[in-house]
Parts: sequence; C-alpha cells; structure tokens
Amino acid sequence: MLRSAMLAPSIHNTQPWLFRCTGSGIELHADPRRILPVTDPDGRELVLSCGAALFTLRTAIHALGFHPATTLMPSRADPDLLAVVRPLADRTPDPKVTRLARAIPRRRTNRRPFLPTPIPRSTLTTLRHATELEHAWMPSLDAEQCLLLRDLTARAHLDQLADPAFVAELVRWTRLGGHVRAGVPAYATDGSPADESWLLEEFGTPGDRARPLPLVVAIGSFSDGRLDRLQAGQALQRVLLTATSAGLDTSFISPPVRVPSARAEFRRLLGCGVWPQVLLRVGYGSPLPWTPRRPLEDVLLDTLVSA
Repeated sequence: MLRSAMLAPSIHNTQPWLFRCTGSGIELHADPRRILPVTDPDGRELVLSCGAALFTLRTAIHALGFHPATTLMPSRADPDLLAVVRPLADRTPDPKVTRLARAIPRRRTNRRPFLPTPIPRSTLTTLRHATELEHAWMPSLDAEQCLLLRDLTARAHLDQLADPAFVAELVRWTRLGGHVRAGVPAYATDGSPADESWLLEEFGTPGDRARPLPLVVAIGSFSDGRLDRLQAGQALQRVLLTATSAGLDTSFISPPVRVPSARAEFRRLLGCGVWPQVLLRVGYGSPLPWTPRRPLEDVLLDTLVSA
C-alpha cells in the first residue's frame, strides 16, 4: 500500500511525504525538508503532493477489500501530520475504485506534446465529477478564458525565468542523470522542447481550429487553507487516475499557479469564487518511462507499536 502511495506525482518529483505505521493506522506526514524555497515558499504544492499520495493510499487500501477510514489534519500541535488512515473491516471493493487502483502504476506525467486526437466530449464531465467527489471544484474554461490564460501563462513563465534563484532550483531538480531517486531525470523529458513555451501553443489562437486541442482543466478550492490544499491534492490524483484509466495522458501547466501575481490574476479570471490549485493538460500521448522513487525505508518514520 505504501509503495503504491509513493507513486503519486509531486512537485519536481521531490516526493515530500513521510509515513508512520502504528497499531491503529497509517500516518501521513509532510516532509518540510523537501520544500522548494523558491518555487513553493509557502508549501502549497508540498501539501498538494501529499494529498495526491493520500488519495493513492486510500485507493490501494480500498482495492484490497478494506475501508480506508481517514482523518484529515488530526493534530493542531503537529501541522505536518496531515492525515491518519485506518483500514477497517473487510468489504467488497467498488469496481470503480479498483479500476483507479489498476491505473496507479500506469500513470505518468507526460511532458511531451500530445497527439492531435479528439477527446470525447464526455471526458470533461467525468473529470469534473471525480474532482467533486474529493470536495474540490473544476471550473469551466471557455475559449476566451483559455486565450487569456495562454497570455497569463506566457507572462508568468517569463517572470520565473527572470529569477536566477528559480532557474537554479529548477536545474537542481530537473533533467538529472539516470541514477537519481528523486527529481525529474533527463529521460523523462526526452522528446519535449527544452522550455515550457511550447505548452502555450496548445491553447490555440483565435480562429485556429485546424487541429484538435488538448483539454485544459483547472482544479480549485473555495478556500486556500492547508486543509483545502490537502483535499485539492486528493482531487488531483483522482482526476489523474480517472484520466489514466480512460487511456488519456496528463501533464501540468505550472506558471499560472506558482507565480503569486499570476495566481491572483488567474483567480480573477475564474470570477474570484475559486482558488486555483492546479492547471492540467489532458490528451493522448506517446508512451514514456516512469520517474524513479526513493526506497521505502527513506520515507518511513520510526514504527510505533501500540501497547
């Protein structure tokens, strides 16, 4: 179950989670040592990443025939203790959750250009339902909003590249050698351009309908506290696994949610009712290898045995 949870996506594949197994359940802790001080100074994406791991853990437990009773943010004294999951009595697994569990090892963050294949119209409805099951929201993005978002993404990306500290942190965690156990190795980005500017072209231009465009979806929350981010991370992973089980690939469009001024503008673009947490591309991609994970012992806190 823990090895499944570790296959969740995380910012730059930092894998910022820790687990402790006790006599009554499994604790999920944020690992503050793996925060990215430039890219993620307030730990928002660290919590999103841990939320994705939490949903994966819940799904793996359910698929084994147990109910994953989950308590979020159980300790005010320990804000890094994000959740406790208690596998309870045997039950018949829900076939829908079992399909998500089968998608866990197949999910990839596909950073390459997607194929020009039309996406079924029902896909957005399915992904929106997956989001709402985890108490998050997938706001609608019309064509005009997508064009405005394209320009916002371009400006935010340039702001990031103008910051030497951001660039240094990005280089440290991406396009690494094949021996790494964290970060994004070079082979995971083979076949994609050197920078993210090509992503913007997939939003299209006014009047350009020559080819089908990837689906662009946002995941948001109605508030922006630590609990909201944890729930949004669970929604993110349910969406990713739902897309994977439907044969779709996904990747992140990060500048509009990582640059604070851009995120505020993105929120205004959505009508100020939703805090944007994630922006995704969804489409049909080519196969690619998985990114590595740390050894299980590296993410285990001292095991406690109940008396």
